[in-house]
Amino acid sequence: MRSCVVTLEKCEKKDLIRVVRDNTGRVFVDDTGRANGRGAYLKKDIDISELTLQEDEVEYVKWLSVDEINILIDNNEFREGNIKSFNYLINNKDNL
Repeated sequence: MRSCVVTLEKCEKKDLIRVVRDNTGRVFVDDTGRANGRGAYLKKDIDISELTLQEDEVEYVKWLSVDEINILIDNNEFREGNIKSFNYLINNKDNL
């Protein structure tokens, strides 16, 4: 059992997504659940439209523009699955 960092619910690993920050600072979704680095778990079925952040939490978030993300993609600093997710979000932003 692992805890979701957002809801703090205890869940089976199969019901969670693992996000990892490796020793180079790169953050990615760990599809294998075995990647080296510092990991955090999120529920797969979490409804992010219901989430709120406290003011002090927002201070620590690194917000990137679409152009900055595209530069990361061009420099191969995004994993393939993350690129697909990003492109899906950009292409469907009006329908989400």
